[in-house]
Amino acid sequence: MNPNQDRSYRSLVSKHKLKTFRVVVKETDLMVRTERPLEEETTDLVLKHRMALERYIEDHPDFVDRLTPSPPDPLAPPIVKTMMQAGQKAGVGPMGAVAGALAEYVGMDLLAHSKEVIIENGGDIFIRTTFPLTVAILAGHSSLSGKLGVHIDSPGSAVGVCTSSGTVGHSLSLGRADAAVVISASAALADAAATAIGNAVSDKADIASAIGLGKNIDGVLGIVVILDDKLGVWGQAELVKLG
Repeated sequence: MNPNQDRSYRSLVSKHKLKTFRVVVKETDLMVRTERPLEEETTDLVLKHRMALERYIEDHPDFVDRLTPSPPDPLAPPIVKTMMQAGQKAGVGPMGAVAGALAEYVGMDLLAHSKEVIIENGGDIFIRTTFPLTVAILAGHSSLSGKLGVHIDSPGSAVGVCTSSGTVGHSLSLGRADAAVVISASAALADAAATAIGNAVSDKADIASAIGLGKNIDGVLGIVVILDDKLGVWGQAELVKLG
């Protein structure tokens, strides 16, 4: 990822009285909100979890390009096991969960320093706050892009809100959804499930079946799918109008 890439969508997470800072380590580009500046701590955590992942990839080079679930590996580091488990549940390769997993692992560790933590990693978000907030949905050229948000109200509990798009961003999607948004208690699972749901949308007629696929993934709490001017919603995805 280009560290100079436009990140204007990051303003679309509702703001509260938290400190906001950016941490970039190689391809990992995080926007973080915590009670106090924690750039050094966050950088150390990104390096820690990236190192575990990178070392595993060095020993298992096929891990990166795998598009189907990876078999369990009891010797894998925790973040890799989480990615594998998320991919197995969603029916995608483990790298389909990488952005959400990194946000989740760094976020959970940052809770030792701040009771309020929001981490956005390429549109995949880890949230643990004591207050409700709204995450806007960026949906490419859809007329609905930026006009709707997902309301999150889960005080004290971790929530992942992850988006896959076939028209926006750098991540691999085999579908055409402008946005496939998933809510889960695990950001890694939300990321993998969003990947699976996004892959299943080639045209507007696929929205219902893609949601049907997603709601059968264990751990998925809510789904939003947008393609052009069409919208599908399921579960604990509470939509609010923005602007």
